[in-house]
Amino acid sequence: MKHSIGLILAILAAAVLIVLYSALFQVYQTQQALVLRFGEPVRVIEQPGLNAKIPLVDSVILVDKRILDLENPSQEVIAADQKRLVVDAFARYRIVNPLRFYQSVGTVEGANSRLATILNSALRRVLGEASFIEVVRDQREALMGRIRDQVNREAQNFGINILDVRIRRADLPEANSQAVFQRMQTERQREASEIRAQGAEASQAIRARSDRDSTVIVAEANATADKLRGEGEAQRNEIFAQAYSKDKDFFDFYRSMQAYEASMKSGDTRMLLAPDSDFFRFFNNPVPAGTGAPSAPSASAAPAPASGPAATPAPETGSQPSPAPAN
Repeated sequence: MKHSIGLILAILAAAVLIVLYSALFQVYQTQQALVLRFGEPVRVIEQPGLNAKIPLVDSVILVDKRILDLENPSQEVIAADQKRLVVDAFARYRIVNPLRFYQSVGTVEGANSRLATILNSALRRVLGEASFIEVVRDQREALMGRIRDQVNREAQNFGINILDVRIRRADLPEANSQAVFQRMQTERQREASEIRAQGAEASQAIRARSDRDSTVIVAEANATADKLRGEGEAQRNEIFAQAYSKDKDFFDFYRSMQAYEASMKSGDTRMLLAPDSDFFRFFNNPVPAGTGAPSAPSASAAPAPASGPAATPAPETGSQPSPAPAN
């Protein structure tokens, strides 16, 4: 009898434990719960903690309240300028209404399927109103904002809030990329040729201007040099004239000495001249007849360089020619 009572108590204790275990459930920080009674929702639990339910009557559906990702497969979109684009986009969302979420899509997989359809439609609609340049560069951020807003309006019906939509990649199809690359390369080459032509034209203009300026400068310099040379020649002639007028005999003597020096400078000069040649008059008669020794010019007379005719040296030969007989 005692054994039977003990067994009954053990069974009752186990039953109580089972009932208590099935009547309690834990909601974690990253979860929210929807309690169903005979399949119908009765309450939503959004705060974490330990909660109770009616065993065998109530069931609990746990819903993730973290940020979830939606990876959308790449698809082709036609832009406003009729260019085809391969667009790779993704979205991030959060479940904010577990009851509506359960009633509309049921699971995360069902939500991803519905959201992918909505996202594809929004991509085609928004990007179809923009040009290729606006999609890839100028208005990309604004276009992503418009897509997010359109997707979010429809996602509210599922108890979902769309946090962000991003276009990861927007490129031309492979077949079009090569053609576009070649066209861009041709345009760049044409621009480079135009820039080179403009540079060559500017270079020629600068070179012509420099040549013209150089010609003018050289002409002015030559004119100035000719003027200075003429003034110097005039001054020299004036000095010669003054010296010649003061002492003609000394001036002739001085110029003859310079001619001797210039003619006999090498030391082995040979001349074919008559002994009574006027060139050697100061050798035969240093003091001309009827005159005294040539007087030195006054201090104001400057010596002048030899300008009279100098004897031309004869070319050297193997034997020394004899001087011509004097007349």
